[in-house]
Amino acid sequence: MRIIIYTGKGGVGKTSVSAATARRLAAKGYRTLAMSTDAAHSLSDSLDVNIGGSVKTIEKNLDALEIDIIYEMETRWKDIEEYVKMFMVSQGMEELSAKEMAILPGMELIAALFHVLDYEKRGTYDVIVVDTAPTAETLRLLSFPDVSQWYMTRLYGLFKKLIGLARFTIGRFLDFPLPSASVLKSLEDMNVKMGEVRNILQDPTRTTIRMVVNPERMVINETKRAYSYICLYGMTVECLIVNRMLPDGAGTGFFAEKLEEQKKYMEMIHHAFDPMKMFFAYLIPTEMMGSEKLDEMAAMMFGDSDPGVIYATESPMRFYTEGEHHFISLKLPFAAKGDIELYRTHDTSLIVQVGSHKRNIELPLVLKDSELMGAEMKDETLKIKFRRKEKDVQ
Repeated sequence: MRIIIYTGKGGVGKTSVSAATARRLAAKGYRTLAMSTDAAHSLSDSLDVNIGGSVKTIEKNLDALEIDIIYEMETRWKDIEEYVKMFMVSQGMEELSAKEMAILPGMELIAALFHVLDYEKRGTYDVIVVDTAPTAETLRLLSFPDVSQWYMTRLYGLFKKLIGLARFTIGRFLDFPLPSASVLKSLEDMNVKMGEVRNILQDPTRTTIRMVVNPERMVINETKRAYSYICLYGMTVECLIVNRMLPDGAGTGFFAEKLEEQKKYMEMIHHAFDPMKMFFAYLIPTEMMGSEKLDEMAAMMFGDSDPGVIYATESPMRFYTEGEHHFISLKLPFAAKGDIELYRTHDTSLIVQVGSHKRNIELPLVLKDSELMGAEMKDETLKIKFRRKEKDVQ
C-alpha cells in the first residue's frame, strides 16, 4: 500500500492538491482513500461532498475519511475514555468536563495512524492520500510514533507497578481508580501498533512526503525548515508541488508586478530544492471545489503521468561501519550547525535536536554501551560517530 502525505504552511492549498491527487489516482484505477487529519476539516468542501468520521464512498475507486476524534474515542478506545473520565471525576472534576478531558492531546493523530495500519493489514486500498493540518501539526503526526511509544512504555509500566502495590495501599493511600485489565490491554496494544506504524512511515518504498509551497518568501522559508524536520523524523520528501502560480501574461498593473515577484521567488525555490522533482499548479480564478476544478488542477500538476509514482526512495538516515567505528548519517537540509544538539540519554538511544524539534533514535544492539565520539555537519548531513566497546573491537 502506498501512502502519500501532503504538508505545507497553512493556506498553501494542501487540501485541493490532496483531493485532486486522490481523484486522479482513482481515475487511473487505484483503490484510493483521501484522509484528512486536520481538526478543521475542509476535505468535504473541496470534494463538495459531506464526508464525516466514517469512510464514505465518493465514486468508483475513491473513498474519503475525515478523522473525528469523538467518534474514534467512542468506537476504538471506549475503555480508555471511560477510565480517564472516571479518574478525572475522582479528582473532583464535573462529569461533563471530565468527558472532554478524556480526549487526550494527540489522539486525533493516533487515530489517523491506526487507520493507516488497519488498511495496510487488510489490503483495503492501493493508495492513501493524507491531507494534513498546517506544518506544525504534520510534524507532530510524524514524530508521534516515537514519542508516544516512549510515553506508553513508561505509562504502562507505572500502572503495572500501581496495581502491584494496590493490595497494600488500596483504601488507605490511593484516592483514584486503578486501570482495569482491559485498559492495560488497550495501552499495550497501542504501544505495539505504534511500532508497526513507525515502520510503515519510515519505509520510503511505502510512505513519502510531498510538500506544497507557494511562490512567496514566508512560505518558502517555512518549507525549508519543515524539510529539515521531516528528515529528522526519518521521512522521505519525494517532490514539491508549487501551487497558485500566475501564468505568463497574467495581465497588467498589479498582476504584472506579482508575476515579476513570482519569477524571483521561483528562482529561490529552484536554488533551494533542485534537483528535487517539482510539479506546478496555476491559479484558477474560481474557487477550487468540486470534481471539475479538481480534475483541472490534477491535469495541470501531473499531465498524463501517474501521480502514484514514487520519485525518491532514499531514507534520510542510515547506519554504517568503518573499521572499529559505527556511524549514523542523517540528512538535515537547511539546518545550521548551531541549531543541532545531541544527547545520550540511555545505552540504546540518542536524542537529536534541531531547533525546537527533537527525535529519540533507538540505536541498534551493536551500539549498546558504545561511546559517542562526536559529530560533524558536512554537505547538509550530520555524521555521528560511535566507538564500540573494547571487548567488541578485539
